[in-house]
Amino acid sequence: MADTAGRAFVCGHPIAHSRSPLIHGYWLRHYNIAGSYEAVDIAPEAFARFAATLGENGYAGGNVTIPHKEAAFAAVARRDAAADMIGAVNTLWLEEGVLVGGNTDALGFAANLDEHAAGWQQAGPAVILGAGGAARAVIHALKQRGFADIRVVNRTLARAAELADRFGAGITAHEPAVLPDLLADAGLLVNTTSLGMHGNEKLPADPTHLPDHAIVTDIVYVPLETPLLAAARRRGLKTVDGLGMLLHQAAPGFAKWFGVMPDVTPDLRALVIADMERRP
Repeated sequence: MADTAGRAFVCGHPIAHSRSPLIHGYWLRHYNIAGSYEAVDIAPEAFARFAATLGENGYAGGNVTIPHKEAAFAAVARRDAAADMIGAVNTLWLEEGVLVGGNTDALGFAANLDEHAAGWQQAGPAVILGAGGAARAVIHALKQRGFADIRVVNRTLARAAELADRFGAGITAHEPAVLPDLLADAGLLVNTTSLGMHGNEKLPADPTHLPDHAIVTDIVYVPLETPLLAAARRRGLKTVDGLGMLLHQAAPGFAKWFGVMPDVTPDLRALVIADMERRP
């Protein structure tokens, strides 16, 4: 648990779109905790100073989002194993006055599939679309769960190859042109690209190439059913939307700052979906 209980944040630039205050505010009310959680817009040039003065400003810690995750990685004195492997920090807390960083994205990804697709880790080879920070978190989660064949597909092959080098055995890099062959025996397809978001509704892969037992998941959660998930559902495949990843990745930070490991409940999911309908 962090040194100073009672006040936490999410910081980014911009940050007004974040649903983290809604999530943590729900938990604070649900567990009757006299704490606060706020969104703070921090420009990139101001982040190092902000991180260095958390305790002085009364914070127990907070979440870090775009564009600060790599800067947070550099700012902390210690990191957990997931942050070290992923190369980014999304959660900050203080331990005896020392700034510590973690990454909960991999945990959130796996917990979402645990909740909605039991047995997913036995699905077979995995195909990951994209080679950014989210892809690193997904690869870490898959390796933790025993996946030995992870195929990273990216428009720029060199970026996919960087991830193969970073994570080692079992990770291969590919260009989109070979996707049909890669999908033919895949048990899990994960989209980590922005394709499918509102205003960018292109299909990142054709799920008709997947076998009947495959699971398809998308880290995009606005819209809740992306074009990829809709196409997979029409194909008759099991689909898992990205909202659960957002909810589950938030829980460990709450436990660090407020001393309670919160539950991800249907009521919380409904609250966030209602907010998404008001402001996509």
